[in-house]
Amino acid sequence: MASHIVGYPRMGPKRELKFALESFWDGKSSAEDLKKVAADLRSSIWKQMADAGIKHIPSNTFSYYDQVLDTTAMLGAVPPRYNWNGGEIGFDIYFSMARGNASVPAMEMTKWFDTNYHFIVPELGPDVKFSYASHKAVDEYKEAKALGVDTVPVLIGPVSYLLLSKPAKGVEKTFPLLSLLGKILPIYKEVVSELKAAGASWIQFDEPTLVMDLDSHKLQTFTDAYAELESSLSGLNVLIETYFADVPSEAYKTLTALKGVSAYGFDLVRGANTLDLIKGGFPKGKYLFAGVVDGRNIWANDLAASFGTLDSLEGIVGKDKLVVSTSCSLLHTAVDLVNETKLDKEIKSWLAFAAQKVVEVNALAKALAGHKDEAFFSSNAAALKGSDHRRATNVSTRLDAQQKNLNLPILPTTTIGSFPQTIELRRVRREYKAKKISEDEYVMAIKEEISKVVKLQEDLDIDVLVHGEPERNDMVEYFGEQLSGFAFTVNGWVQSYGSRCVKPPIIYGDVSRPKPMTVFWSSTAQSMTARPMKGMLTGPVTILNWSFVRNDQPRYETCYQIALAIKDEVEDLEKAGINVIQIDEAALREGLPLRKSEQAYYLEWAVHSFRITNCGVKDTTQIHTHMCYSNFNDIIHSIIDMDADVITIENSRSDEKLLSVFREGVKYGAGIGPGVYDIHSPRIPSTEEIADRINKMLAVLETNILWVNPDCGLKTRKYSEVKPALKNMVAAAKLLRTQLASAK
Repeated sequence: MASHIVGYPRMGPKRELKFALESFWDGKSSAEDLKKVAADLRSSIWKQMADAGIKHIPSNTFSYYDQVLDTTAMLGAVPPRYNWNGGEIGFDIYFSMARGNASVPAMEMTKWFDTNYHFIVPELGPDVKFSYASHKAVDEYKEAKALGVDTVPVLIGPVSYLLLSKPAKGVEKTFPLLSLLGKILPIYKEVVSELKAAGASWIQFDEPTLVMDLDSHKLQTFTDAYAELESSLSGLNVLIETYFADVPSEAYKTLTALKGVSAYGFDLVRGANTLDLIKGGFPKGKYLFAGVVDGRNIWANDLAASFGTLDSLEGIVGKDKLVVSTSCSLLHTAVDLVNETKLDKEIKSWLAFAAQKVVEVNALAKALAGHKDEAFFSSNAAALKGSDHRRATNVSTRLDAQQKNLNLPILPTTTIGSFPQTIELRRVRREYKAKKISEDEYVMAIKEEISKVVKLQEDLDIDVLVHGEPERNDMVEYFGEQLSGFAFTVNGWVQSYGSRCVKPPIIYGDVSRPKPMTVFWSSTAQSMTARPMKGMLTGPVTILNWSFVRNDQPRYETCYQIALAIKDEVEDLEKAGINVIQIDEAALREGLPLRKSEQAYYLEWAVHSFRITNCGVKDTTQIHTHMCYSNFNDIIHSIIDMDADVITIENSRSDEKLLSVFREGVKYGAGIGPGVYDIHSPRIPSTEEIADRINKMLAVLETNILWVNPDCGLKTRKYSEVKPALKNMVAAAKLLRTQLASAK
């Protein structure tokens, strides 16, 4: 069973190429020194792939700067401002095009499709004199061959090259770049014939523009180009590689009908729809290079799922015509996990950098050939089960188990967490901080406050109680002070709105939880009542988004560390007999990137972080979350994916907007508590007003999943407002229970 890698990172596992380039540019080392570093990198990459068992190993994916610039050099398309006089292009002209020099500016750089990689844009026009001016592709093929590795030389395809170019300065903006095809194909033919002469049996043309929306004229250019190359390519296996998205159906038809082509590569990670096209018809006798290992991400592959995909493709194209590949070049991922010595072991088991992806590709190819490495597959499945962090059963099964345990009425009542913080309470905390009162006196004062809050809720007949959070200053700072890796300022205030300021903690190091943070207070509160007492935690994404975060590692890594710390706390609360635990994610929506293209990735790791915190609890433990100000509708699917048992929402100022999501038919099976009154206002709503709101909610939500609660914590209100409002809230819930019972 064959395996293939589309391309590989060039920088080196410890950025060796970066340092060699910068040293050369600074005049501190010679061209020979730079070439030596590059040759060592290339040979180690080829050897690594050969040792891993990869059959189709790419060459010419190495570059000193950029692969499109390499193609420009190959075609001799040097803009006149660089005063090139012909001959083989050397470092001076090459780096002048890339970086400019003392007298002329560099060529333009722009994003490579939707990645974070940038390429050097060719500047073309009717007067460009193309000539074969860089033999890099052939030289690298021969270099690998001399090391005993027969590679697949990779070239950027002629049509994509032109489509990615721009008219040079002084050329009409409307100049048809594709009209230059006839001028560049003779050079492609020369390169191909030299590769053939050197012994190449395969050649790869990257034509990623086939995933774009191309009109029929552009598609026709592909047909023309490969028809023209057909005779030069005879005797070679030709692979056309596409990546980064689905290939649209018209482009698929064009691609699979190209003359002289024997293999097609598809990104099956970002191009799931392409699978349907393949199933709908694949040309007989051709090879399918199936890109099932993600080249753009650092997560371990779901080998079992990939194997399933490959297995179904094998039925379509035949065993000997299916090749396991990466979704695109591995250029877009990190190089080697081996060098991550400080990374948390558990997090590490979820990851695969380029070197590990090579191993995954080979493992899949072997498995398809009937030599499955069971140990590798099962440790992968275990890491993934660990890395996905979902609870063992689905939410409706869990809600049944929880109801048997908690025995709540329909429309259960609760509050969001905090109770009013009186002047007296703030004084106690301040004096304790200033060491004016002893720890014993402080604990006694807080216990007294908790017992008042518990008694008040019992008198009001609330179903699920809270301890009121009298010991807490701020929902992020309180946890940050007890986690390692956090630092705090005294005057690092930042305006939040109006006159309100917040003091974000500073996350400077690895986050962990030295000891339990809330267990003492929650279990103390639970011992004061027979009713369920909610444990109260702040979620990892909110802690992240409301802090200043270290910038020497990706935000998601810090978030996972916080999540693992909160997970320890959740499990300790459960052990201490707390059966309802609320993990607030007030700021999940806040972290959403502005760019649409980056939002899905953020939501994936943010939601994943939340799931990590509670994936280890029993079915009977009920996980709540609370969200604020969320412009919920656009991220509702991510919210469902958080898989909480109950979600309470601050929405009382935008009831209609929130409920419209459910009216539009989004299926939500978990418990939900849209706030029934606005705590940001001193106004006390009447029983009828609250009952009316609950009725509106019942029109779109099932009776058995609706909770009744205020829309946020009560910390900033006075008891003279809180008592009557909660009394009316409970009365409204009871009124509706009676009405629902008699309606039955």
